[in-house]
Amino acid sequence: MSENKLNIDWVVFVSTISVVVGVCIPLVLAPEWGSRIVNSALEFVTHKFGVLYIWISIATLIFLIWLAVSRYGALRLGDENEPPQFSNFSWASMIFCAGIGSSLIYWATIEWAFYYSKPPLNLEPGTTEAIEWIASYGIFHWGFTGWALYCLPAVALSYAYHVRGIPYLRISAACETVLGKQMTGPIGRCIDIFVMVGLIGAAATSLGFSTPVISAVMSQFSGIQESFAMTFFILLILSILFALSVYIGIEKGIKRLSNINTILALGLLVFILIAGPTVFILKLGTNSLGHIFQNYIKMSTWTDPVSSSGFVESWTIFYWAWWIALGPYVGIFVTKISRGRTIRELIFGMLGYGSLGCAIFFIVLGNYALYLELNELLPVVQIVEKQSPEIAIAKIISTLPFGYWILPVVGIIALIFSATTYDSASYTLAAGATRNLTAKEHPARWHRVFWAFALSITPITLLFLGGLKTLQSATVIVSLPLMFIFVLMAISLLRSLQQDRRV
Repeated sequence: MSENKLNIDWVVFVSTISVVVGVCIPLVLAPEWGSRIVNSALEFVTHKFGVLYIWISIATLIFLIWLAVSRYGALRLGDENEPPQFSNFSWASMIFCAGIGSSLIYWATIEWAFYYSKPPLNLEPGTTEAIEWIASYGIFHWGFTGWALYCLPAVALSYAYHVRGIPYLRISAACETVLGKQMTGPIGRCIDIFVMVGLIGAAATSLGFSTPVISAVMSQFSGIQESFAMTFFILLILSILFALSVYIGIEKGIKRLSNINTILALGLLVFILIAGPTVFILKLGTNSLGHIFQNYIKMSTWTDPVSSSGFVESWTIFYWAWWIALGPYVGIFVTKISRGRTIRELIFGMLGYGSLGCAIFFIVLGNYALYLELNELLPVVQIVEKQSPEIAIAKIISTLPFGYWILPVVGIIALIFSATTYDSASYTLAAGATRNLTAKEHPARWHRVFWAFALSITPITLLFLGGLKTLQSATVIVSLPLMFIFVLMAISLLRSLQQDRRV
């Protein structure tokens, strides 16, 4: 496939870099002021617009399910009898690794610990009912609704790119029937800039969670004390790995890393399941899946209007904001690897493979950690509250048989997860700042490598500011304008399908 070397959209390129640098420099020069501003913005957004995130997430899931089962679901993204470019395993692996990163290791292991002292629905901590809810909520947050927010941009852009032949691998192209000539005008450019800034902010948040996990695991294994310098060094290594993988390309770099890491991660989960409390993990996992099935509507619509405990704003709305902020990036990347599949395959594939993969992580890793807490084998909640979540994860892994040697394995899996996520993100950013990009072309290699290193700037800034709250705040803020772009994509896709009347 050819490489698009000189066709850079300098307006989008320069504008995105200017916004990122313009935000990062003041935050670094005045971290206390910056942290205060960012957190205040989070409170404003979640309380004033939080219910919109709930509505958008529900509407997106319903729209996609309707689309998949409708007559439009049979439409092929490409020529009528064109086979898929990648095997089901490679395709699912790339989607999963690009979409979740090593943040899944972080949250799957200890998300329940954040709920333990302050359960949802204002339940009494430590009760059987509370434990059932805290074991279920993580799976819910990483389930169908979240993956639907990834899937809508993928379907909308895939149809525009592979069926309508619009040679722009950018979200503005997914809004073509609404924007008209403005798709390549100022409004389209603003949409693409919002998407790219949103991607950098959300990717920074994800990398800000995953990097400390790698640092803590390596510290536990080597005995070297954690520090900002160690975290910075790990970010540098990650950036080099991102750049190398994205330089090689999708077929030889991203696909191979995704396949390898999927096999490694599944192997780790099988080992934990067999070596850990197998019966407890399976029983609680089965219970959690049934619990979610019975309460999905309640969990999707709960806004806590009376007690206002802050749970919905801090967790559910944060998650929907995170998925929205990363959605356009995942959509662009999935578009590039999904030619030859039907709309139905794309929707059910993303919702099914993505949700199932995340559920397995939460059931095995999360339930193992919860078992340690409930049986007083390791004070997980206390370590999370008194020390850090990353240290808790490292200590949880250390309790496994051969735990000392499992630590570097977890570090490697987290490292490759990060690499597969951010080389995909780098590819997406390069595609977003390229003027024309046909199905047989790729962004210039130097362009992809540039974004691999540029992606590290924001997480370093957020880690310098410190704290989970700041990372969460950044994600919610950048996702706000993207909610309205999601609406435009859905309307444009529906118009395109009706205008083309291919089925």
